[in-house]
Amino acid sequence: MNTATATPTPFYEGIQHFNEAWPNYQQYASKAAIAQGSNAISDSSDKGAAYQSQLMADALRYLTLQVCGSKGSGHPGGFASSADAYAALVMLGHTNIVTEVGHHAPGFYSAMFLDTSLEEMGISTVTQMMARFREQEGLLGHLSGAIPGLLAPAGPLGQGQHFAMAGALLNPGTLFPFTLGDGGMGEPYILSAMMHFNTAYPDSTNFLPTLVWNGYSQEHHSMVSRMSNEEMTAYWTGHGFKEVVLVDAKDFDDVNQEGAYVDSTRFSFEQRLAFSQAILEGMDKAAQLALNGTLTCFIIKQLKGAGVHATGAKSHNLYPTDTLEAEHIVAGLKRRAINTEAWELVRENFVRAGGGPAVKTVVTEFERALPELGELPFTEFTKGEKAVPSTTMGILVGAVGLADPGYIVTNADGNEASAMKNINDVLKIRHPTVDPLYNQEPNGQVYEPLNEDACAGLAGGLALFGSRSIWLSYESFAINGWPIIQTVGQAMAELRRTTPSVVTMFTAGALEQGRNGWTHQRPEIENYFAAMMRNGNAYPLFPCDANAIQVAYDYATNSSNKVMTIIASKSPLPIYMSLDEARDAMQKGAATIYESTSGDKGTVVFAVTGDMVFLPVFEAKDRLEAEGYKVRIVAVVNPRQLYRATDVAWSTVTAGENSFMRDQDFNQLFDADLLLAVSGGPSAPLEPVLLRTRAPNRDVVCWKRGETTATPGEIMGFNGITAEIMCERAAALISG
Repeated sequence: MNTATATPTPFYEGIQHFNEAWPNYQQYASKAAIAQGSNAISDSSDKGAAYQSQLMADALRYLTLQVCGSKGSGHPGGFASSADAYAALVMLGHTNIVTEVGHHAPGFYSAMFLDTSLEEMGISTVTQMMARFREQEGLLGHLSGAIPGLLAPAGPLGQGQHFAMAGALLNPGTLFPFTLGDGGMGEPYILSAMMHFNTAYPDSTNFLPTLVWNGYSQEHHSMVSRMSNEEMTAYWTGHGFKEVVLVDAKDFDDVNQEGAYVDSTRFSFEQRLAFSQAILEGMDKAAQLALNGTLTCFIIKQLKGAGVHATGAKSHNLYPTDTLEAEHIVAGLKRRAINTEAWELVRENFVRAGGGPAVKTVVTEFERALPELGELPFTEFTKGEKAVPSTTMGILVGAVGLADPGYIVTNADGNEASAMKNINDVLKIRHPTVDPLYNQEPNGQVYEPLNEDACAGLAGGLALFGSRSIWLSYESFAINGWPIIQTVGQAMAELRRTTPSVVTMFTAGALEQGRNGWTHQRPEIENYFAAMMRNGNAYPLFPCDANAIQVAYDYATNSSNKVMTIIASKSPLPIYMSLDEARDAMQKGAATIYESTSGDKGTVVFAVTGDMVFLPVFEAKDRLEAEGYKVRIVAVVNPRQLYRATDVAWSTVTAGENSFMRDQDFNQLFDADLLLAVSGGPSAPLEPVLLRTRAPNRDVVCWKRGETTATPGEIMGFNGITAEIMCERAAALISG
């Protein structure tokens, strides 16, 4: 009987080039610098640790270039210039690493491959990694929430700091480094967001911006490439950073490279090792400072593309001709190739760093335990009375914050301005200056950086990292922060775990901001929300009154892996639904709030998103009934539920829901001689109604553009959202 077993395929199967062992290999690499049972090296000044850190950096460069070359596509250059810093972080045991640079994706994938995390998705060899790179169900071109071991997505620049700060706030004692490219420093708010966060949360310094200062952006020199080291240091200290640890490759150059930015891989072997030692010791210093209460930045300054196939912006992206057979790619790979024993050593250090593979250890691989909220203090308003939707929701927000001390409310333009001062009364604005008049306390739960990007970033980051939060804003200004919510929402759709939904609520809609003019009348963002409904996990909610907004908030807060966006007014408005009716409508998507008992000239159905806009709708109802029409008014509170299942990618997302309204129920609501889709904002949220209705006649009454007016009625008139126009259209369409 043959008992021999097949030899396992080595993980490095598929690597095309190997080299001889480096000088002094046995002296410095006979055993892993991260010892068995340890999660980091013991001494950053140890020459063997620096030697193995340099091996790790070259392994990352090699793998990044070969994987990109396998598809003639991808971005190796930016990560190549950061590889030394990334390797130092890993050797020091800091593996909760975030990036704002989506173009660094192949380097991050290489790290996850080397620590075995990618085995969770069936990638065990370099050959398999190349086959799955930039392919569907594989390793997409930019980081996402789907890749095992990676903490956060990366694509749009200027977002990484938000994830790092959220991680730091939720996990004291754990370091959250994030890499930032000098090309990306041109994005607004990056440093100011960190400055405000540090003012509000001075004890949460355990995030570490790691600037990859390589002189270039995507296609040209970066705009900060002409700064001196002193000017760059001053730029960071001017934004509140107490320590800036800068390691400049130029200081180690012994081959007389031209320019301020040099390639460390061209140094003599001893100077390469000296550079790696400086990076390792500098990173250790920066990490310890950050972990012990000092706001710190680490900067690695060396030429973009260091160690791969090209340098400068020419190293940024591969094109179809940049294949593994191309001479310059082959030459780059051969320069970085290491011996097979070194690959084994690099993997051993990677697997031990941080206590194990990232997929088993980083914070976003675990569901965060959250306090029970209990029964929220709902207020049941009587139909016909008036109440302010935003103020009513504020009561529940305060209750959630009291039940969950980790709950954070973010707002740039002020809760008082949105009739939600009651939130500040209960949860307090987080501010170092104590002032009862303004509800300010150093430990408040309301974060107000006067910057929508920072508001959206912290709220979205907290939700992604497992905590409850809500971003409150004016609808008109929300566009300044929405891109990160889109990013987080897409990531949540792909996660392999559940996490609280990212919840937002936007007030001061177009119809309420007459005297401020069009600057405060920008509901077009609702088209953005509407387009995202087809993702499968995005739900714009349009509560029609103060009862419905309580239900909407409860519905959103207790959901997972979704983007829940509530749009409501801050004015006293009539109540149309009971709480129970609102709960039913929120689950189904819509409900009838009024229906005529008679009428012989035809049936008109109003399908409405909004709350204040119901005022002219009910006025039109009175006129149409007087003319002999039967009228039904349907509040569309959750339009996502009104799509057909085939319209939405619900089956492709985490916690996806196939809870769309049945045809029978839909037809009962919307069958008519005329369907008028009415919105105080744009028409896109009503698309599912317009798609499915069987009404032989249909039309839309909605927002056109802003103007300065004295009253909501005037701005509605300017946009043609009036009872008179609705009646004229009804008569023309039914009789015509």
